[in-house]
Amino acid sequence: MTYLMALDQGTSSSRSIVFNGQGQVVAQAQQELTQHYPQPGWVEHDPLEIWRTQLATARTVLAKAGITAREVRAVGITNQRETTMVWNRKTGLPIHPAIVWQDRRAEPTCVALRERGLAASIQAKTGLLVDAYFSGTKLKWLLDQVPGARQQAEAGELAFGTIDSWLIWQLTHGRTHTTDVSNAARTMLFNVHSNQWDADLLQALDIPASLLPEVKPSSAFFGEVSADLLGAAIPIGGVAGDQQSALFGQACFTPGMVKNTYGTGCFMLMHTGQQFQTSANGLITTSAAQTTAQPEFALEGSVFVGGAVVQWLRDGLHAIPNSAAVQALAESVPDAGGVMVVPAFTGLGAPYWKPDARGAITGLSRGSTLAHIARAALESIAFQSAALLQAMSRDAVAAGDTAVSELRVDGGACVNDLLMQFQANLLGIPVLRPVVTETTALGAAYLAGLATGVFEGTNELSALWRAERRFEPTLAPSRAAELMARWEHAVRQTVLPPEL
Repeated sequence: MTYLMALDQGTSSSRSIVFNGQGQVVAQAQQELTQHYPQPGWVEHDPLEIWRTQLATARTVLAKAGITAREVRAVGITNQRETTMVWNRKTGLPIHPAIVWQDRRAEPTCVALRERGLAASIQAKTGLLVDAYFSGTKLKWLLDQVPGARQQAEAGELAFGTIDSWLIWQLTHGRTHTTDVSNAARTMLFNVHSNQWDADLLQALDIPASLLPEVKPSSAFFGEVSADLLGAAIPIGGVAGDQQSALFGQACFTPGMVKNTYGTGCFMLMHTGQQFQTSANGLITTSAAQTTAQPEFALEGSVFVGGAVVQWLRDGLHAIPNSAAVQALAESVPDAGGVMVVPAFTGLGAPYWKPDARGAITGLSRGSTLAHIARAALESIAFQSAALLQAMSRDAVAAGDTAVSELRVDGGACVNDLLMQFQANLLGIPVLRPVVTETTALGAAYLAGLATGVFEGTNELSALWRAERRFEPTLAPSRAAELMARWEHAVRQTVLPPEL
């Protein structure tokens, strides 16, 4: 039997999954990750906790699967993207907590870049809009604000990495400082046309090149897991940022194929092949997971608060005892009763890009209940995703391609049938949920399997994909359009007037 292990380091947890050679889950293990909010708009993780929990789940999953590390052909790594950290090359210790992708502290740097007129050239080279979401401005903040950091960086004593690089460093006992194109593409420092770090972008943010990891294709040899960690040395054969990994795990290998991941946030990607396509509708262009040195691209839209709105219902409003209870509460009313929840807790991402937006609940009446708010909160995930797909379809048509014909879904919230049916209704196209919904981890395993000869090519992976359920739209297109118009009206209420 062939086994592949995926290390899936996400925003809210660290997980490890063992797959067999048919892409089926054999065993999985998970540990929650502590979220730190030192002040409004700031989100941090403890890098040492990330490593401890990831290693612990890797050891646990081997035991659960009843196998040894010697039976694992390769390890793939997928990770929360843009989360930024710097560590000392000699001690291996971080100089500061990891700054999470949701963190907004670098917005003043983004304002300065825009005022310098650099937004267009940055988008042309990286495919990204200038936003505090991406790693480069977070890295500049660390160098500027952590005492002594800039001097140490200029002396070559520090290493920068996204979470994949940090895990590889730890897994190889500091022998390897590397990343893949899909993670590098999220830093705002990487030229996605040449697949190289960009000297002009480094200069614009005053970042020494010595900090940066080596960049490889997503399916490649990234070093070996040290034998003392899991019991045997295992090649690391695949690395990809979580959303590009999910696109790969969903077998979206050809232009026009789209997936949406319903996690803490929601992330929709459409493969565009070797075509670098700049969005006219508020999306970004990003590097897809690549099996060769040939650049491949995807259009992407990111919703900052997706499944996290359910956590807010649980922990903020205490409306539900646990996340699983949200569907029952939402289904206790026939609809949201005119209520709209816009969960702009950390601003609005694509296609709006409103960093100062704050959450809003509109349409309340005397008859509104917690159940209506819960249903509206759940529906907000679908509304935000529908706005993304509509923007993507407009870009596709403008590029001479056909509109999107189906949506493949994954992530924790895709198991919610109410949400998936509402999503299909808003979009007017089928929503397909696969048999294996752990597509983020599966993509990393597939990339590792390709690098080590477990799979011959992507055609073999396409043949493994299976739909578990197909949600067909049941709502009249005119009614779906009315609902989207009401959503857009609610979105306009989220930006506070300047004097407030």
